Amino acid sequence: MDLPEYIVVFCTAPVEEAERLAKALVDTRLAACVSITGVQSCFRWEGTVSNEPEQLLIIKTQHRLLDLLVARIKELHSYETPEVIAMPIIGGSAEYLDWIRGETS
Repeated sequence: MDLPEYIVVFCTAPVEEAERLAKALVDTRLAACVSITGVQSCFRWEGTVSNEPEQLLIIKTQHRLLDLLVARIKELHSYETPEVIAMPIIGGSAEYLDWIRGETS
């Protein structure tokens, strides 16, 4: 199976941390763009169900950068186990995809 050239990565973070993470990823060209939106997350952690406000980072990048991106998020993130999941981009505006490539090269 061929791997996609482009991916979208989702990462949740505390409200006070999201902008710093986004800027660090774009500054180091691990991401072309990071969109931030508010979410309410319900999850079980260490046996307790929590319901917390968080920010969702929607990260647009190249698949080849995924391991470096995950490592950088783990380095900067305050969570012991931050959410970092990647989804393939299977199509879209050629101009936008070219822009992602240019910004992450």
